[in-house]
Amino acid sequence: MSQLAQPGADAEHTADLRPALTILTGFSPRATLAAAEALMAADTTLLTVAHDLSELLEHGRIRRTVRDGSGVLEDETIQLEHGCLSCTIRLDVLPALVRLAREHPGRDLVLALPPAIEPDSVASVCSWCHVDGRPVSDAVKVDSVVAVCDPATVLAELDSSEDLSDRGLAAADDDNRSVSDVTARQIEYADTVLLWAPESEPDFEHTRLAVLLQRLNPWARHIVLDMPESRWLASRIRRSDGFDPDGPDPYGRGLEGYAVGCHEPEPDCGVVATVFRARRPFHPERFHRAMPALARRTLRGRGHLWLAGQPVSAVAWESGGGGVSMGDLGRWLAATPDAEWDEVSAERRVNADLNWHADFGDRDIHLAFIGLHYDPAEITELLDACLLTDAEIDAGQAAWREFPDPFAGCFDTTEDH
Repeated sequence: MSQLAQPGADAEHTADLRPALTILTGFSPRATLAAAEALMAADTTLLTVAHDLSELLEHGRIRRTVRDGSGVLEDETIQLEHGCLSCTIRLDVLPALVRLAREHPGRDLVLALPPAIEPDSVASVCSWCHVDGRPVSDAVKVDSVVAVCDPATVLAELDSSEDLSDRGLAAADDDNRSVSDVTARQIEYADTVLLWAPESEPDFEHTRLAVLLQRLNPWARHIVLDMPESRWLASRIRRSDGFDPDGPDPYGRGLEGYAVGCHEPEPDCGVVATVFRARRPFHPERFHRAMPALARRTLRGRGHLWLAGQPVSAVAWESGGGGVSMGDLGRWLAATPDAEWDEVSAERRVNADLNWHADFGDRDIHLAFIGLHYDPAEITELLDACLLTDAEIDAGQAAWREFPDPFAGCFDTTEDH
């Protein structure tokens, strides 16, 4: 790490001389690249890196361009041994950032991501991925992750039922991600959310989108740009130190005691947000029947849940575009041997201690839903009906294992793993 030590200064007061990296993410390349152009207009020394992945899947090729305020500095087509997204990041994106930081000391960087790349796949690996034997974070500092949202398309993308492959954007043969999930993750991971609407008159639709974005990511800074003011924009995005490399994993926020959403049941421009929490499990069959309605009535859902027949696995929930994704978040701490607790984050251990249930330990349900014009009482009622009744609770955990379980075998965590 490049630092300038001042005479008599301790390590906490040394200057960080690493170039600051601003990551621009978004599903609209037009808006993302326009935001990059605005930042270069405010600082002509800024280096902007962009990748074209249109030939990655079929031919294993990517095109990388590097620009500053004077024009194009590099325009290269790179042949990768394996045409996949992770190879692209590991073999070109990160090495290119390190090389540029070394060749152009003192010049900050902007990485304008294509729609198929989610920002966490770049930002989160900078601290542990190595280039030339050293961590990427020794050469560059991820300063901010900015989600650039195009008001003309973002709502349709969040509500889309298409997969990336339907748009020709899949980054690998087995890339089955949906447009709605990728769009939502780009927004949710960002520390800054920018509604890109220059040269447009503020109207109800822009106000509604601003509220929706705030509900989707209540822990971010939010900016609405409705005037082409590049210096104003740069002053709010550049060198903001908004990215926290030690921040919670987006999929396990609730397990570590962080909010997974905001509870705003009263509509604001038609936008509604609901948080649901419970300390008893879902009946697997009843919850399975409720899933389509939950996904259909809301734009976005996220969080974690507890299924009665599976007392070991904490289960991730993600919904959008009418579809649902569920995955394994590992063991509940109550099902984890004491000797393995040190492998879990300190935040999660503290959260478990503060909220420990005498019978169920840290097991709980923590879900958030965001959408337009839905009735939050209906969502709460639907979820309440999925919880075990008092009689089912009293029957005991051995009886829960006998419930019909459509999710049996879906998650990797078992008693022995």
